[in-house]
Amino acid sequence: MTYEDFLRRLEEEQTAPTELTAPLQALWYERKGDWKKAHELIDHLDDHIAAHVHAYLHRVEGDLGNAQYWYHRAQQPIFKGTTAEEWHNMVRLLLR
Repeated sequence: MTYEDFLRRLEEEQTAPTELTAPLQALWYERKGDWKKAHELIDHLDDHIAAHVHAYLHRVEGDLGNAQYWYHRAQQPIFKGTTAEEWHNMVRLLLR
């Protein structure tokens, strides 16, 4: 799926496509306004990608201490831009 396809489908569909990975589904549901579902999708995963999405979700939530912990687990620097910029960057990266 391309980035443009992801954005188009995000506008048109309520449910994340099943072919997406759990981290991409989490980003989908967060963008749809369902932070809880997004968090549930990645909370139990133990890899660097899921940890990065987890960090982003806690940043969106406003829990910067928890976000910092997850950025460290993801071995990623704390994102300095807006959450919208981070979301777009992560979606692009994960769709490669």
